[in-house]
Amino acid sequence: MLERLDTDYIDLVYLHQAVGDYMAGYRGLEEAVRQGKVRAIGLSNFDVNEERFNDVLAKAEIKPAIVQIELHPYAQRKEFRKKCADNNIAIEGWYPLGGTHGGNDILFRDPVILEIAGRYGKTPAEIILRWHVQEGFSAIPGSRNPAHIKQNISVYSFTLSESDMNKIRALDSEKRFFTSTWEEIQRFNDWRPED
Repeated sequence: MLERLDTDYIDLVYLHQAVGDYMAGYRGLEEAVRQGKVRAIGLSNFDVNEERFNDVLAKAEIKPAIVQIELHPYAQRKEFRKKCADNNIAIEGWYPLGGTHGGNDILFRDPVILEIAGRYGKTPAEIILRWHVQEGFSAIPGSRNPAHIKQNISVYSFTLSESDMNKIRALDSEKRFFTSTWEEIQRFNDWRPED
């Protein structure tokens, strides 16, 4: 990987799924940290099976620095965030704007978000991303559109009031837009091309 990237080290590598022999994968990443090839380890999608997340925490010699989870105003993941905070693990939200399974449209039409966006003269996406920033999350909104990328960066040019932050916090219903079950993810992992 280092040769392909033409670099001496990688800042952060995620173990992407809690499938297969995930602990062997994690051990390999720990070894890469010890060798100075990787600076930090993250986990992604380990909230789908918290038993495996807990397993990594119990067995890890080098604790994960960050965890990627679906996180947005409708799924604020408070219990999982607390577990991460208790273990000094940062949170990164994927699907921070609701994602491609219809969540973007739902969040962008939410009356509370639209009302706040109107008062600030911002788009719903800018309001949601600013909420992420002020909550202390890292967010990874994907875009190929230069105008959207510019808007995403502009979220550092304003601050939401505490009242508006509380209005967005009140939208939490633990509604996720990525709804694959653990069993479906496991079946995908077990699939072989010859099947």
